[in-house]
Amino acid sequence: MPAKKLSEAEVQALLPKTKGWSVVNGKLHREITCKDFVTTFGNMTRVALVAEKMDHHPEWFNVWNKVVIDLTTHSVSGISDYDFKLAEKINDIFGA
Repeated sequence: MPAKKLSEAEVQALLPKTKGWSVVNGKLHREITCKDFVTTFGNMTRVALVAEKMDHHPEWFNVWNKVVIDLTTHSVSGISDYDFKLAEKINDIFGA
């Protein structure tokens, strides 16, 4: 099923239900800090497997125990339902 671009109102309605995420520069954005690099990288690996299965990949940056994640859907040029689904899975994996 193709991604559905969300309106600004839809994004704003879903944000409070997606703990820790905000909109920065037109993307869903979250910064997560873990106890150490191994935990951070292990969680990123788990997210990578989920993202690959969804065929929906995050933009992210990692330094030691911190990962910065941005989600957007290029095929719809904005935030989609896929971004919120992946954000929830990321929260579950990171225990956030």
